[in-house]
Amino acid sequence: MKATLKAVLGVLVLTTTGMLSCAQQSAPSEKETTKKETGTMTTTSFSGKTDTATLANGCFWCTEAIFEQLDGVISATSGYTGGHVKNPTYKEVCTGETGHAEALQIVYDPAKISFDELLEVFWETHDPTTLNRQGNDVGTQYRSGVFYHNPEQKEKAEKYKDELNKTGAFNNPIVTEVTAFSKFYPAEDYHQQYFENNENQNPYCKIVIRPKLDKFRKVFKDKLKKD
Repeated sequence: MKATLKAVLGVLVLTTTGMLSCAQQSAPSEKETTKKETGTMTTTSFSGKTDTATLANGCFWCTEAIFEQLDGVISATSGYTGGHVKNPTYKEVCTGETGHAEALQIVYDPAKISFDELLEVFWETHDPTTLNRQGNDVGTQYRSGVFYHNPEQKEKAEKYKDELNKTGAFNNPIVTEVTAFSKFYPAEDYHQQYFENNENQNPYCKIVIRPKLDKFRKVFKDKLKKD
């Protein structure tokens, strides 16, 4: 990733704001595999109006830990999207045969944080040039994707992707898919707030998630929830 990425993203946020009107670790026990029905709620006040974004950028243990810290994000739920199997389990998704990506369903307050800003964090916190892979996490379930909910989200995601490619912000072409949202299935309970609940138990949290989270907090310190 080139050093110009942050600068390019900053410019894109300013220029797109007015567009349009409108891995696996140890297996869980049977008890732990209950499907989650509701999202991971975070404590934050909001204006009363909400929007939804669905993003896939690698292991959702990592991405949830990042996005739930943004001021304006009301909930960040780990789950599966973009596949053809109804109500998939984690084990099924990990085979790569269901077509799903590990993703986040993000409910946010547009008065506090915009879709553009969510995209800025999205591009900055993963490598969108590696096909079906993020680091040592390999498989179609780890693919990079923006699953848009309306034409405005589609246009903005495509604009970001095109501009980042044109400016050479990354050394290689971006392979992120920009696809219409269809269905989101919340992941099992034990996946929700995984980092928060397992930081001291799972080496993956310390070796992979913690460094990524620390870097994110440093780069986006002005967008974090207040302690």
